[in-house]
Amino acid sequence: MRTIIFLTISNIFMTLAWYGHLKFPRWPLFLAIMISWGIALAEYCFQVPANRAGYYTEFGSLAKIKTIQEVITLVVFCAFSMLVMKENLLRWNYLAAGICLVGAVFFVFKKW
Repeated sequence: MRTIIFLTISNIFMTLAWYGHLKFPRWPLFLAIMISWGIALAEYCFQVPANRAGYYTEFGSLAKIKTIQEVITLVVFCAFSMLVMKENLLRWNYLAAGICLVGAVFFVFKKW
């Protein structure tokens, strides 16, 4: 559970670092880069422990950690896109993509 919590926090910071500056188009590029780097440092402070905990104690598989991370990334990104950037993500093809992600999680975590 710690891995999922840390990955979620990490992805919130990552999304802010990658896309938050788009809300401020008048910022000079250099300022946007410097602020994004600062936010990315906070992101790494959660990402690295999440990966270690996930690999060594909780999941024991890089593929499982990466799959979880990608699902969390897309959930956080969708929330950011809709709440902060006011984009409409309620489309059939986005729903279909989400269903495919659920399938990916199933296939990675299923014991065969």
